[in-house]
Amino acid sequence: MESALPVAGFLYWVGAGTVAYVALRISYSLFTAFRVWGVGNEAGVGPGLGEWAGESDAVPRPRSRGIPDQAWPAMNSSRPCAWPSTPHLSSFSGSGVPRAPPASLGCLMACLGYLQSFKMIAYDMLVGWLGIACRLGSVVTGSTDGIGKSYAEELAKRGMKVVLISRSQDKLDQVSSEIKEKFKVETRTIAVDFASEDIYNKIETGLAGLEIGVLVNNVGMAYEYPEHFLDIPDLDNVIKKMININILSVCKMTQLVLPGMIERSKGAILNISSASGSHPVPMMTIYSATKTFVDFFSRCLHEEYRSKGIFVQSVLPYFVATKLAKIRKPTLDTPSSETFVKSAIKTVGLQSRTNGYLIHALMGSVISVLPSWIYFKLAIDMNKSTRARYLKKIKKN
Repeated sequence: MESALPVAGFLYWVGAGTVAYVALRISYSLFTAFRVWGVGNEAGVGPGLGEWAGESDAVPRPRSRGIPDQAWPAMNSSRPCAWPSTPHLSSFSGSGVPRAPPASLGCLMACLGYLQSFKMIAYDMLVGWLGIACRLGSVVTGSTDGIGKSYAEELAKRGMKVVLISRSQDKLDQVSSEIKEKFKVETRTIAVDFASEDIYNKIETGLAGLEIGVLVNNVGMAYEYPEHFLDIPDLDNVIKKMININILSVCKMTQLVLPGMIERSKGAILNISSASGSHPVPMMTIYSATKTFVDFFSRCLHEEYRSKGIFVQSVLPYFVATKLAKIRKPTLDTPSSETFVKSAIKTVGLQSRTNGYLIHALMGSVISVLPSWIYFKLAIDMNKSTRARYLKKIKKN
């Protein structure tokens, strides 16, 4: 009996330590969730990442009593203002989740995490309040509708000039006029079809002389309706177009813009993937695979260039009410593109991999714990139902 007491005492402390560690990890995760979805990083994207050529670097520096000059980026120097040196880009792993420390350091890391999060909140409130700004250019592909248009408007709202790239010059002119009138910022347009491979010299010429601080790779192509791989109409053409639009565009646009960002040691690349890229989706096979490429490409690129001041984000939304998704009416779990982007842009600098929207993040958490056989059954049943409704509608018409 006496020999069992030390063992019981040991097991008690192991259990108590485990419970304490798990409680600290859960509370820290909840606090981090509040930091991302409740507070956000409103000042993370704005005209502080670069400038367009031909404009003066001299920008009035915001002043406030008690704030030393060293607290501000060097906005009046010959070097454009740098991405603020905050804990945003160093304290999170590639997935945007705090790195798990060894169990023996759990309590210490959790306490430091709380202090760091409070520091991040205070910094963002200060920056947002005083409105640190330089002059900046941004590029958005697929910018005449849906998520792309909403990103262009959100960037313009933050005082950033926008290069709009899409297929239709008429739609580009319309969106450009709307942004100029509403946000009073300069815009440029480049009309190209991303289904082609010979468009990038034209884009490079259109971007010549511009310092681009933010690139949003949004242009994308999806299925007309869910279908088995071999039954996709005009399969050869769909394969070529979907690879060119969903994959090649991301690589080539990054190749054009990234060197300038590295030279200035700052920049953000936001690649719009899809939740279909984080979970395989039967009957959307090519689309799902191309979006997986975008996710992996973004995560690798972020790790390669984060030390050079470049932030690369993979955005993986579930359904958003857009023409591409063929959804017209927004709901709580299917937000409008405006609602989604307003939420997603606050995660820049906080999460290098994000669902962009709180409800979508919760959906992703639930799906990630489902057994694979349950997930695949739900996915294929849903897509079969969608396919049946689409074909019935086409036959009716």
